[in-house]
Parts: sequence; C-alpha cells; structure tokens
Amino acid sequence: MAREEYLKEEEFSPLKSILSLMSFSTIFPINIFTSMEYLTKLTWFWPFIHLFVGILAAVCGIICHNLLQLDLLLSSAIIYAFLMIITGYNHVDGLMDMSDGVMVHGDASRKISIMKDSSVGTAGIMSAILVSLIAIAAISDMLSYNFILGIIIIEMSSKTSLLTTAITSKAGTGLGSYFINSLNVGEYMLSTFVVAVISYLLGGVTGLLGVLGAIISGAIMSIIAKKNFGIANGDVLGASNEVGRVISAIFICIGLFYFM
Repeated sequence: MAREEYLKEEEFSPLKSILSLMSFSTIFPINIFTSMEYLTKLTWFWPFIHLFVGILAAVCGIICHNLLQLDLLLSSAIIYAFLMIITGYNHVDGLMDMSDGVMVHGDASRKISIMKDSSVGTAGIMSAILVSLIAIAAISDMLSYNFILGIIIIEMSSKTSLLTTAITSKAGTGLGSYFINSLNVGEYMLSTFVVAVISYLLGGVTGLLGVLGAIISGAIMSIIAKKNFGIANGDVLGASNEVGRVISAIFICIGLFYFM
C-alpha cells in the first residue's frame, strides 16, 4: 500500500497522536502508535508530555528529599536517574553522537558520517558524563533552596530547547526530519508561550529564567549544528534536549540565588 493511501485510510486523531508521542519518548506501556506524519503533527505538544514526566520526577524528589531525608547529592542523583529511566535514555545517544561528530576533524559529510556511526568515541562518552554531573549538581542546588518545582520546569523546558533547535534548523534525513519539517513558527510560539506561563506560575521570574535558558541553549545548538553539519537530525535534536535541561537548570540556580 502506498504511503498516501495509508494516510488517507488512517484517520488523524489528536489523542492518538499524543499517546503515540508519549510512547515514542517514554517507557510508559501505552503501546499506541501512528504514522510519523501524524505523530509529528503535534510536535509542539511535546513539552506538555514532559510536564507530566517532570511532575513524576518532582514526586520522586519529594519522597527522596523531604520524606526519606536523603542527602542532597544522593537525592539529586536519584531524580536524574529517574528522569533518564522514564525517558528510556531516549536522547542520550544523540548527545554522544553529536559530540563525536562535532569533535572530529573534516568537512560536513565526514562529521555526519561519524555522528551516524554506531560506535561511541571519547567525546561522546565525556559529554554524557559532564552533562550528567552538571545536571545532578544543578538539581542539588535547587533542592538546597527546596525548589522541587524546578524539576518540573527543567524537564518541560528540555523539550522547548529541542523545539527551538528544530524551528531554527534545516532538516537532514531520518526520523528527526519529520519533527523539524512538521513544526511551524506559530506552533512553536504558542508552545513556548504556554511553557513560559506554566513556568512562571511554578517559579515566578526564576521559572521564566529556566525557559529562557532552554531557548538560548536550543538556539546555540542549532548554530553549532549548522556550522558542523549544515543540517540537524535526530541526534542533534536529542543533544539539544539533554543540554537544554542542564542550561535551564543552571539559569534556575542563578535565579534562586538572586530572587529567592
């Protein structure tokens, strides 16, 4: 059956697409799938799926930090591990692959071939370690201010970073191209505005700083991708997600120092 015939027979359902997107980006046993074309129609909704993920991580933080009275560092490590497990380490490989591609010498085609290589180099391993360490340290700083709601903001904002990279990048090939090509400026602005409103309600100016950090991070990742690869693919989007979470957390920590 031709792709066009398949899409005509499959009726678009927003709810089914949202659940399919959740199946795609988490380990929740939903097992609802649709075509990539229909799944990515709601790319702009991705941050709000991770709003829910962030709420679960915040509950994990309350249990570890407030109820069990675990050490700040241990609580933060458990929270970060929880986020990684719930999301199935979905974007960590993108961070490692993009890091390897950026660090290798050569032209864009050479860098892309390294990025797509299944093996992981030193740059990829070290990038994953550094991002993890900084994320855990930043979460620990947030917990020291008892700002557990910040966990929700940074997880939601990680997807705002991804969307920022998508809307400012030229698509390559593969799954990432569906997300990049499906997103338009109006949807991006709406999604980011709602994320900002939710973040402000959760953390005031400090919450807004978290979103700002994610936007800046996504834009920088887009610039790095253009300079090295000329395009963005799924690995670039995944890397933007992981780096965006960290930069969002750092901006929140700055806000906590000055405004809390």
